[in-house]
Amino acid sequence: MKFVISSLLALLICAVIQPQALAEDAPATPAEPISNAAPAAASPALPAELRSKVKRAIDDGLRYLREAQADDGSWSDSVGVTALALRAYLESPRGYTEADGPFITRPIAYLLAHVKDDGSISETNHNRNYNTAVSITALAATGNDKFADSIANAQQFLAGLQLDDADGYERDHKYYGGIGYGGDERPDLSNMYMALEALKATDFDPDDPVWEKALVFVSRNQNNSETNDVEISVDDGGFSYMPNYSPHGGGESYGGMTSAGLLSLLFAGVDKTDPRVQAAYDWIRANYTLETNPNAKEGQGLFYYYNAFAKAMAAYGEPTVTDTDGKVHDWRRDLAEKLLSLQRKDGAWVNTISNRWWEGDPNLVTAWSIIALNHVYDS
Repeated sequence: MKFVISSLLALLICAVIQPQALAEDAPATPAEPISNAAPAAASPALPAELRSKVKRAIDDGLRYLREAQADDGSWSDSVGVTALALRAYLESPRGYTEADGPFITRPIAYLLAHVKDDGSISETNHNRNYNTAVSITALAATGNDKFADSIANAQQFLAGLQLDDADGYERDHKYYGGIGYGGDERPDLSNMYMALEALKATDFDPDDPVWEKALVFVSRNQNNSETNDVEISVDDGGFSYMPNYSPHGGGESYGGMTSAGLLSLLFAGVDKTDPRVQAAYDWIRANYTLETNPNAKEGQGLFYYYNAFAKAMAAYGEPTVTDTDGKVHDWRRDLAEKLLSLQRKDGAWVNTISNRWWEGDPNLVTAWSIIALNHVYDS
């Protein structure tokens, strides 16, 4: 979990942002794909007053980002953070587009200026997977076809990072199907999830072998003895950063990675009734909280968790979560109230408990928080 956007981006991806990974075979029956932002049609509307507060909080966060934007359109001198901030604008209730001016067009130009011959989009040789993934997710959000070639080349770059037989990894190897930072690092679930989200958001061929191979690796990161064919020390249905490894100790499942794992399964087309999906959702039910990143060290990866949780719940498509004690939670309302309570007066968010994985950077954390609230507002 070493996010470095340049080193900073490692943060992101590791949990963006976390250590690195390990992992064989698991049933993969892609069903009808679930959209990476699929809202639940039956979701009850947020109370009008809270909905208004959420929109205002998003506006305040975007205003902070506008003031923090560099003259070249970037944030934090990072392709990754720039892409996330751009996505926050494009997916916001205001529906910003390139027509709104340089605060949108300059970050796009910044991303395109870092397109490499191999299709990657990065300002560094580190974190190329993460940087490229969040960049094409943002470029796709513009809806502008002129970026199609850059996106297509980046898709091939991401798919090419996947470890398989061509790289000397047979299917029974624990790393098979995984994706890491883009160098010679071990693959991990956080990098895998970011790559799958990008491929899903950019309509990558659903029949490409990359999805089935990814499911082999993703399934090996789940602490579920019924579907995992590698040795695990925990058997609770949740996900860890790598098979039998957590940056928070042992092989424990934790909140950020369980949401990322659930998303990865859904992005790859696994049906909600699949035992892997149900086991992950049951872990979330058993560990439901927005006070902490469950099972993580104090404060670490908290906003990564909020971001992944919002996307996972929106993709899963249920308006409420009934925990294992029978209490019903409106996850959107709970997340909205928690993020509103953590927003600074200047509109930014930042992790005041732990700056591990660059959560001390308000540009990164504000972008994550706005993306989470965009899901809350739209779902």
